[in-house]
Amino acid sequence: MIAELVSKNPHKLRELSVLLPGWQLEPTAAAELPEETGTTFYENARAKALFGRTAAGPGRWTVGEDSGLEVVGLAGRPGIYSARFAGPGAGDEENVEKLLAELRGVAGVGRRARYVCELVALSPELEERRGRGTLAGRIAEEARGAGGFGYDPVFVPDGEERTVAELGDAWKARRSHRAAAAAQLATAVGSAAPER
Repeated sequence: MIAELVSKNPHKLRELSVLLPGWQLEPTAAAELPEETGTTFYENARAKALFGRTAAGPGRWTVGEDSGLEVVGLAGRPGIYSARFAGPGAGDEENVEKLLAELRGVAGVGRRARYVCELVALSPELEERRGRGTLAGRIAEEARGAGGFGYDPVFVPDGEERTVAELGDAWKARRSHRAAAAAQLATAVGSAAPER
């Protein structure tokens, strides 16, 4: 099926295109995306999907995605502000640097963290389907690895010694929070999505 992904993040488009192989995901044509004003990942993902419906062609589904990192020692921050943790326009490197700076001197349970991903798909008739995934782990003392994006260089999943950036794309396609959310969404959509 053809679906519009309401995101300007090329990394997310690439990952979700692999994770949803029966879907033909296309990036949104909108010049600007709606401001993220929700208080949860789900609210932001749904708002993006709704925004996409205003421009989507007939018979086309829209998909909204919101994801981020929640850290125990930071009382759940950066959370929904993960992409702009170091301020508006900040990149991945700046966000990681701020995270490590705020966790300096924090050990043990304070470095526990989880990735969260919410996916919301809306049919042309505004029927909603949803997928959610999480990945538990801890924050490393320093960035390691060249793969992935976002906080992957400092996120060590439970049961691993390497960061997600070191584990690579094949690992992410099987085990990541986005992989879990995509699997749930694909099941939820099921036969509701026509083949195109």
